[in-house]
Amino acid sequence: MNRTSLTRFAWLAIGGAVVTIALKAAAYFLTGSVGLLSDALESVVNLVAAVIALVALTIAHKPPDEEHSYGHTKAEYFSSIIEGVLIIVAAVVIGYAAVERLLNPKDIEQVNIGLLVAAIASVINFVIARQLLKAGKKYGSITLEADAHHLFTDVWTSVGVIIGVGIVAVTGITMLDPLIALLVALNIVYTGYQLIKRSALGFMDTAIAQEERDKLRLILEKHTGKTIKYHGLRTRQSGMRRFVSLHLLVPGTWTVQKGHDLAEVVEKDIRDAIPDVTVLTHLEPIGDKRSYEDISIDRSV
Repeated sequence: MNRTSLTRFAWLAIGGAVVTIALKAAAYFLTGSVGLLSDALESVVNLVAAVIALVALTIAHKPPDEEHSYGHTKAEYFSSIIEGVLIIVAAVVIGYAAVERLLNPKDIEQVNIGLLVAAIASVINFVIARQLLKAGKKYGSITLEADAHHLFTDVWTSVGVIIGVGIVAVTGITMLDPLIALLVALNIVYTGYQLIKRSALGFMDTAIAQEERDKLRLILEKHTGKTIKYHGLRTRQSGMRRFVSLHLLVPGTWTVQKGHDLAEVVEKDIRDAIPDVTVLTHLEPIGDKRSYEDISIDRSV
């Protein structure tokens, strides 16, 4: 997937955020509901996050250079961390507005048209979120996945706000409106925490997904046996790029060409099974004791 193709999803998120901000802001001004205000503020965060995602995806897909020989894929983690922080900031603003409304209650007006506008905005977010999540999973982009999960959270909180505002309009219990906004704020804080946590793990060179590690071990077991073994297997995830390194232990009597041929087959099988992976193999003679001294990240001797 080239850079232009992936960034088009960020542009989709930007366009959707602009439209939903306008719709939700209109719903707030029509009704005066602080719950709908909280929904509109979260959409502002969506817009900022989508712009950051566009920048991050553009940087992440730059080819390796002299100073970044492993590429720029970790730029995506910056995007999702910033998005997580922005989500928490939005939650604080929403909480402040909700407390102020609790202290100074206000009747909700023009409920029907306001909720209709908010519902249209939620449908738009739902459609865009599905597209982003599908693309994020297909191409291993944490930035698109983060945006998608954020939008889904926005959709479900919007549904909660719409139901809550409707209940307020029917019952006349105005206190429910700011209480709903506070619940939205708490939910947003949790979403922000999850995004920050996942991105932090990415910076810590977390291993690739368990499902992919299982595939990797099946491939290696297919090519190894009594005379051929492997060890020193290490994996890490960097944005949409995966890195795998391992040592192949072969008979010391093998020629360099024969060992190289085996390594080529193993690496190809791994590349065919795991997308966007860089594989590094190291050949060692199985009968040499020194072959077992560099299994860990630091050589023992």
